[in-house]
Amino acid sequence: MSLLSVNNLSVSYGAIEAIRNCSLRVEQGEIVTLIGGNGAGKSTMLRTISGLLIPKQGTIQFEGKEIQGQPPHRIAQSGLVHVPEGRGIFANLTVEENLQLGAYSRNDHAEIRKDRERALELFPRVRERLKQAAGTLSGGEQQMVAIARAMLSRPRLLMLDEPSLGLAPQIVQTIFQVIREINNSGTTILLVEQNASMALKVAHRAYVIEVGSIEMEGPAAELASSDEVRKAYLGAH
Repeated sequence: MSLLSVNNLSVSYGAIEAIRNCSLRVEQGEIVTLIGGNGAGKSTMLRTISGLLIPKQGTIQFEGKEIQGQPPHRIAQSGLVHVPEGRGIFANLTVEENLQLGAYSRNDHAEIRKDRERALELFPRVRERLKQAAGTLSGGEQQMVAIARAMLSRPRLLMLDEPSLGLAPQIVQTIFQVIREINNSGTTILLVEQNASMALKVAHRAYVIEVGSIEMEGPAAELASSDEVRKAYLGAH
């Protein structure tokens, strides 16, 4: 049984069909990436999986249970956690308070302390900024806070939407290194990313979505060396 299984999913915004008949799966322990151009349906896919959008048809199973139509907080509590594009940081709260919100549905305090320490080890820069208002941080630091906050809810599947968007190349390297480390420590990851070459380097498997339909899927290394993918997404001629 796959950890996450999306079957024949269709999602519309009014009369516009954003996703058509898409199926994908994520196995325990994998990093799976979803790549595609702007407006291809990548963020819509994650928003539907996390309960922010209701599909027109199809099923979404997490750990064998159907979750489509459930409220987002219930889905998050079940261990499926979404770091949205734009990060969703509470700008007027301190970094520490933002992190605490990640653990709001937990009461195993000793374990929360352990997870907090682990997140701060992954992001030393976040530790330096704990007392600052989160809105005063740079984009890269805010992205680190968003991922650290998600780690405090102890996800079994972490969905990251465009974690490198608008960040300096050096910070992008750091974010991807941390994604790898989070995965190595046992968290499964579904990654939506415009930076296709970085995403394909870090992922085990990949799906290519174009205009709401999954057009290709396979091992990430295989897709990275496909002429079609290289021309469309990796800037190769």
